[in-house]
Amino acid sequence: MTRTSRPTGAHGPSGSAGVPGRACAVLAALAAALVPAFVFAPGPLAARMSGGGFGDRRALVGSLSESFVDYWSSGDRDFSPSLQRVVDYWLDYHLVKAVIAAALLAVLTTLGVLLWRAFLRAGRVGAVGTAALASAGILVTALALLSAAAVMANIQGAVAPFSSLLSMLPMRVSHGELADALDQIRRYLADYPDSGERTPPAVEVMVSDFSRYHAVMAVAAMTVAAVLAGTGVVSWKRSARAGASDGRAMRVFRSFGLLSALLSSAAIVVAVANLTTAVGPAPALRAFFDGGW
Repeated sequence: MTRTSRPTGAHGPSGSAGVPGRACAVLAALAAALVPAFVFAPGPLAARMSGGGFGDRRALVGSLSESFVDYWSSGDRDFSPSLQRVVDYWLDYHLVKAVIAAALLAVLTTLGVLLWRAFLRAGRVGAVGTAALASAGILVTALALLSAAAVMANIQGAVAPFSSLLSMLPMRVSHGELADALDQIRRYLADYPDSGERTPPAVEVMVSDFSRYHAVMAVAAMTVAAVLAGTGVVSWKRSARAGASDGRAMRVFRSFGLLSALLSSAAIVVAVANLTTAVGPAPALRAFFDGGW
């Protein structure tokens, strides 16, 4: 009895190249949906979670400026109710963005793995097909790196939302209650902690939160550096294993090894810079209020 063999092209070009077309299409569609969700969904979702939102950035900045002045004038350590509302909203806003960015990172990482595997196995798709797979793999890898950076930044904003909000204050304002409050804060920070007078509780809160803000990024950056270093080691080992017998695989794994090493080094620099600021936050916070950070 003669066994009927399946035609090579039964799955079309993608199948012959080793590309799981349906999986890639689903992942690409998910990524395409998550990108606008990252931009447009956090505001409404954060408003629902915190019990109140802001129509646009101008409204948020206006509410922040007014509530910040009230908080500073109160002389209390605890946030005023109006400022607490803004901080709660900003925490939820970054939390939503972090979750969406993490989901996007997972989708892009999976898609990237599928594309690069297909590229390594692409034997019968010709130069054009091979170039298309390589281009798609490079694009998805770049987007995955951007997503990882977004996850880090939004975790930082979620853990220390007050410091994240401070960046939205109009530091250049020249008159009014906000300008007076900012001038007083600069004066206290100029000689912090040895100002010769009692430091207002609000300044202590700002310094402490600013330290936490940078400590979070230091931890996140070191974690990313460790993951990238591990990825680089694995890539170099696989490159050596592939050897000259598989030039394409050797080049791909060497490229990933080099990229991982460079990015790991950059992440270590970021971690050290943020750790330095976390240990001594007052000078950086003072530079921030002076508009030079």
